[in-house]
Amino acid sequence: MEFSYIGYIFKVTPLQPASEILIAELAEVGFESFVETEEGVEAYIQEKDWNEYVLEGIFILENPAFDISHTYDKIEQVNWNKEWESNFQPITVDEVCTVRAPFHEVPTTTYDIVIEPKMSFGTGHHATTHMMIQHILEIDVQGKSVLDMGCGTAVLGILAEKRGAVSVDAIDIDNWCYLNSIENTERNECKLVSVYEGGANLLIDQKYDIIIANINRNILLQDMSAYVKRLSENGILLLSGFYEEDIEIINSAVVALGLKQTEKKVKNKWVGLRYQL
Repeated sequence: MEFSYIGYIFKVTPLQPASEILIAELAEVGFESFVETEEGVEAYIQEKDWNEYVLEGIFILENPAFDISHTYDKIEQVNWNKEWESNFQPITVDEVCTVRAPFHEVPTTTYDIVIEPKMSFGTGHHATTHMMIQHILEIDVQGKSVLDMGCGTAVLGILAEKRGAVSVDAIDIDNWCYLNSIENTERNECKLVSVYEGGANLLIDQKYDIIIANINRNILLQDMSAYVKRLSENGILLLSGFYEEDIEIINSAVVALGLKQTEKKVKNKWVGLRYQL
């Protein structure tokens, strides 16, 4: 179905973590689709859900730590499914794992993950997801229990099951991501992935051999102790969602909780770190 949209172009300085926070706040007031650009964020809301006061209450716009400006205009009759299909290309990581849409050809790689990401984060195209896929391909997942925290599309949890995990909990605080993750786990015929809507408050007494958290820096720092408490003995913690300049503060927080760094990946200034308890 085609709708008329209002499109906003936000210029954001510095880009992170402001862009991620901005997207989260805009989603709360009805914006449906987002594109991160080199200068900031493009965001779209259906015209029927829009009014001139829609940005009131978006707190990050008032934060003096960030310089955020915007323009907006009406966009006629956008079919987002067609737009997505025309732009989304399959990706292959290390010639082993392919992430694709249902309309793409079946690959010959060992792992084939089929997703329809819609508005969720986690197609594999972003550097952080790409590095997390690499980590999962490199470590021993066979027979392990896994937590995919901030799962987005659940692509990482799906790969964990395909790699031999015996149980996977996929958690995201965003309702759209929660629903999309359920769709994608069903699409990939996953039997061992359980999807939950919420945050670190859901982590009560579970134990995991591997915890994956691809989330922005501030949330990682806020919830780090909750993740570490849920790690099994000799458990592995995979972290991404932050830049090279954030390594020192992230590493200090994790090491202080008793883990040691065992691997570091960098892609387009984004970082993926591996730790062991």
